[in-house]
Amino acid sequence: MSANDLFTPVQLFNHELKNRFVLAPLTRGRAGIARIPNDTMGDYYEQRATAGLVIVEATLISEEGTGWVDSPGIYTDEMTAGWKTIVNRVHAQNSKVVLQMWHCGRASHSDFHNGRKPLSASAIKIDNDQIHTPESKKHYEVPKAMSKDDITRTMADFKNAAIKAKEAGFDGIEVHAANGYLINQFLDGVSNQRDDEYGGSIENRMRFLKEALAEVLDVFPAESVGVRISPNGVFNAMGCDDYQALYIEVVKYLNQQKIGYLHIMDGLAFGFHKRGEPMTLNDFRPLFDQVIIGNCGYDFESATQAIASGQADMIAFGRPYISNPDLPARYQHGLPLAEHSDVTHWYGGGAEGYSDYPAYKAE
Repeated sequence: MSANDLFTPVQLFNHELKNRFVLAPLTRGRAGIARIPNDTMGDYYEQRATAGLVIVEATLISEEGTGWVDSPGIYTDEMTAGWKTIVNRVHAQNSKVVLQMWHCGRASHSDFHNGRKPLSASAIKIDNDQIHTPESKKHYEVPKAMSKDDITRTMADFKNAAIKAKEAGFDGIEVHAANGYLINQFLDGVSNQRDDEYGGSIENRMRFLKEALAEVLDVFPAESVGVRISPNGVFNAMGCDDYQALYIEVVKYLNQQKIGYLHIMDGLAFGFHKRGEPMTLNDFRPLFDQVIIGNCGYDFESATQAIASGQADMIAFGRPYISNPDLPARYQHGLPLAEHSDVTHWYGGGAEGYSDYPAYKAE
């Protein structure tokens, strides 16, 4: 695909997006214990609809998929209504908006599930790390390996979430297959040591992703669906020896499905498993014909280079967007970036450090 720079329009979802900026899905924990999207979240997303594409934070497809305090869901009518209000506010700013579907899998704790173990591909826990639960910070636990019934039920959850996302007016769906969450746990041989049709070979380990994607494609057309992958990622204890062969096959399959975009965590800002050389956009560009979104650690210079070279069609910005809701204008006009607040405001709370950052004003 041809490209000029970050400020030129791009075709996605059979629409022309106003620029090539993407608001990355940032998990901010503002939905409260009911997990219903609210007006404060609406303020945040409306302010950052300066991006041509807004990908809202990872959103739980079911109560069973929970693993993050105060994160939003998309499995009840009340959640759907809350998201609908936010979608309308983003659309009023002439931006498109996508919901990222999330199931935490083993990156969870029994505190979220009334004492029941979280689910995963295999009964292998995340070692040497802790999780913030509704009770306190605790070590991860050994999860329950999903049964066939568990998998069938979870596939129904994916479809239900897609249906509710369509009811809320989202322009598309992003299937979260990255960062060590449930789908990634099936893809990666470190966390998937099953001996049935969902484990072992690369083809078998891809089966869970294929089935989840099929549920979404029953609801949304292929051009309105994206998938996020993190081939280099070590977050949540990922990283298998055959990662290069695995992700080449994953991307080939996604290209065959003619999905609208591929969202690649190609940077190393979240860590690198060091199982070989990092995979770059250059590895995937020849394999994928539609829109590629690069993500993880981009600044204006590196983003501009990725667009100009054709390696990516859009670039997702996360942390720079926290304190700069008008990020595209600041980059375009050479304006200074505001510093983001300390990490204590990143997760949970109210408007402070979230929706209270102003657009640039000259002194």
